[in-house]
Amino acid sequence: MPIDTPKPVTQFGPDFPFAFDDWISHPAGLGQIPAARYGQEVAIVGAGMAGMVAAYELMKLGLKPVIYEASRMGGRLRSQRFEGTHDVVAELGGMRFPLSGTAFFHYVHTLGLKTRPFPNPLTPASGSTVIDLEGNTHYAESLQDLPPLFQEVANAWAEALETDARFSDMQRAIRERDVPALKALWNVLVPLWDDRTFYDFVATSSAFSKLSFAHREVFGQVGFGTGGWDSDFPNSMLEILRVVITSCDDNQHLIVGGSEQVPHGLWRHAPERLVHWPLGTTLERLHAGATRPGVTGIVRDSDGQLVVTDTWGTQRRYAAVLTTCQSWLLTTQIACDEALFSQKMWMALDRTRYMQSSKTFVMVDRPFWKDKDPQTGRDVMSMTLTDRLTRGTYLFDNGPDKPGVICLSYAWMGDALKMLPQSVDKRVRLALKALKQIYPKVDIASHIIGDPICVSWEADPHFLGAFKGALPGHYRYNQRMYSHFMQDQFPEAQKGIFIAGDDVSWTPAWVEGAVQTSLNAVWGILHHLGGSTHPVNPGPGDVFDAIGPLKLED
Repeated sequence: MPIDTPKPVTQFGPDFPFAFDDWISHPAGLGQIPAARYGQEVAIVGAGMAGMVAAYELMKLGLKPVIYEASRMGGRLRSQRFEGTHDVVAELGGMRFPLSGTAFFHYVHTLGLKTRPFPNPLTPASGSTVIDLEGNTHYAESLQDLPPLFQEVANAWAEALETDARFSDMQRAIRERDVPALKALWNVLVPLWDDRTFYDFVATSSAFSKLSFAHREVFGQVGFGTGGWDSDFPNSMLEILRVVITSCDDNQHLIVGGSEQVPHGLWRHAPERLVHWPLGTTLERLHAGATRPGVTGIVRDSDGQLVVTDTWGTQRRYAAVLTTCQSWLLTTQIACDEALFSQKMWMALDRTRYMQSSKTFVMVDRPFWKDKDPQTGRDVMSMTLTDRLTRGTYLFDNGPDKPGVICLSYAWMGDALKMLPQSVDKRVRLALKALKQIYPKVDIASHIIGDPICVSWEADPHFLGAFKGALPGHYRYNQRMYSHFMQDQFPEAQKGIFIAGDDVSWTPAWVEGAVQTSLNAVWGILHHLGGSTHPVNPGPGDVFDAIGPLKLED
């Protein structure tokens, strides 16, 4: 008899358990707009993943998206190629994508892109892992190879989630897409945990409180899944719980050749089904080959139209505008008419907290880390987690006929700020010095070819940080931002401008959040322009009142 395969965990809820993957793949399509609207221009501010998904889907509906981009297409899906190569890249932004992000992978598969498992710690893809803490170095190919303290930490984390958050019950509801069960579990936690930090959860849970401070310290430095968690310790525990119950930190893949191929692919891809536009139409063709410049102003004209001004002073008028840039840019880079948002929305947009992130990459002549130490028989170098300056070091084998890539350092928050004033060469030298303490017999520098590649997202005026990290008490702000696409009750002065992006979502730093909020905005624009969804395929706005996020009292 065939064995029943468990349904996968996906990023289905928990705040808004709507099946975005089903909506976008339904043969009935996302909806229709009045024929009089065919070809009407809609402004999209930002050509990252959120902007490109919205533009792609709006084009399929018969509208004409007009994309503005101040920096480079792809946003924080930024794959920078090493000089002289075609597809050997440094992933400066998003680099690991959980398979639970099914709406994102819908577009990956539509474009026919290849993926492979990401070399996270203690996974088969990494081969081996070295954990270096307080000067003690541990080599492991699985968790069982580490000292008992590490297993105790892993067990405590699992026990804390199960005991305090009913982890298994929540994941079961997500697997089954049981909306009533999931909402019943999640909505109880929201008011109880809104003011709770991640660290408070760890420190006060019955599972960790019976262990030593050293256990909590190891959890912060090393963690489980994608690595250390201590940069997130000040964040809201609700945000962390969303990540783990939807398996964002598990079963992650990379995009072979670079994640930037996804937004670039949507730019050039001709959908099989289009309304109004002839077959073969692409976003690239609608734009005559290039996006418009960055946006410097958005105001409401006297006739109700939204006027968008670009870098060079050109003004265009639109019935709807979608901004996908990080929310702080609406006050620092774009002269945005204050009346376009309520004061409560401005509070939410301005109180968004962004986390810093830095990465330092080098290209090497070959994946030398697979060489075996003749004395120990172990890999000479491994995926590395440490309390030293580098924090996380990742190794990318591109095959026997291509150079390898090492992410020497991937650091967040305070660790990223230590890198901010340093030159590229200094960053590489600092990383090599730290790694030399862990691998004294390995001459990493002798394998480096080409020029290093670095990023500090907080130093980029078009981002001002890598991604949102919601603090305790921020639930109300997130609820306002996420729900903003539902505009029927808005005054006329606030209608027609929409927001999307992972910082609008409940799961910042994960591209699935950018995709889902973009699709919310597509529904909002469709509705705003007098369109509707098909009865057999209701959209997010059609069911929002029934299953939308819990609204806490102010």
